[in-house]
Amino acid sequence: MPARNPAALDFLLTRRSCPARLLVPPLPDEDQLQAILTAALRCPDHGKLEPWRLVVIERAALTRIAGEVAMRGAALGLEPDRIGKAVSQYADSHLAVLVVGVPRPTDKVPAIEQALSAGAVCLSLLNAALASGFGANWLTGWPLHDGPLLADSFGLGPGEWAAGIVHIGTAAETPPERPRPDLARVVTRVSA
Repeated sequence: MPARNPAALDFLLTRRSCPARLLVPPLPDEDQLQAILTAALRCPDHGKLEPWRLVVIERAALTRIAGEVAMRGAALGLEPDRIGKAVSQYADSHLAVLVVGVPRPTDKVPAIEQALSAGAVCLSLLNAALASGFGANWLTGWPLHDGPLLADSFGLGPGEWAAGIVHIGTAAETPPERPRPDLARVVTRVSA
């Protein structure tokens, strides 16, 4: 029987993301960030393919990307509110980590399992940052689905895609609670 870890279970039962707009310095120092990244990569990875990579994005790059998101949104003819929301995600951030899906050619592990592993990295990264005492938020949005923007602004290569971006900082205020799923509504059982 595995040893029970009440502290870990309590963390998982009470964890909550902090809205990215509420994340401010201080940020993790290099040692803290390395621990967070190391923990994030201890995720399910069928076949040990490492079908992902991480891009740490610091303040100056986030400011640059915010401008590029604004220009790309205008070029695509998107609504100003939609562009503004995406721009603020980068302009207001001080540190973010992009999780990049890197599909590996193999007959053993289907592409969907590789994609799920990249999603697991996102959640592990989010939880590692939270467990380290920082606030964090896993976001996506139209910029992370735009191939040219991903290549030009984030340096993604052919075939790579963005699983999400995790913003990390110190929560300026207590994150709001939100309704949680009703187990009776979302859980079924197969017993025979």
